[in-house]
Amino acid sequence: MNRIILVVLLAFVLIASQLPAADSAGQFEKMKSLAGEWQGKSPDGKNVTVSYELVSNGSALMERMAGENEPNMITMYHLDGANLMMTHYCSAMNQPRMRTQASGKDENAIHFTFIDATNLAKPTDGHMHKLTITFKDENHINHAWTFIQNDQEQTMVFDLERKTMTQK
Repeated sequence: MNRIILVVLLAFVLIASQLPAADSAGQFEKMKSLAGEWQGKSPDGKNVTVSYELVSNGSALMERMAGENEPNMITMYHLDGANLMMTHYCSAMNQPRMRTQASGKDENAIHFTFIDATNLAKPTDGHMHKLTITFKDENHINHAWTFIQNDQEQTMVFDLERKTMTQK
C-alpha cells in the first residue's frame, strides 16, 4: 500500500512540474504599467473611470473603479511570494481574494481565480469569482469580471482607454 501511495505522489510531482507556472513577477510589472487614469464604459453603457496608483513603496498597486451613480470599489494587487494576488473590496460588501493562474499562450492576459473571501456568509452568496485583464496595447485594456451567485455566473466586460499615465 505504501508503494502505491509513493508512486502516486511521485507521479503527481512529475505532472505538476510540467505545468506552466504563472510569471507572477512579470505579471506584476505589467500591472504596474497601468499606473494612471483610465476611462471607459460599463456593460450597461454608463461611464466608468479607473485609476491605478502604486502604493507602499511600489509593493502594491491600488485600483479604484468608479461608475456613474455607482459606489467606488477598490482592488489591491500585490505579490505574495511566488504568486500575484489581489483583494477586491466589493460593493457586494465582501472581499474576495484571487490568485493568478498560468495564462498559457496568451501573454497579453492575466487571469485571476477565486481563493477565498472575507464577509462571505456562504459560498453561494454573490461575489466576484474571476477576473481577466487583457492588455490590448499600452493605452487599451479590458476587464472581464465574473460574478457568481447561487452557482449562476455573470461576466461583465469593461473596455478601458488610458487618459493619463503616472510615472513609477
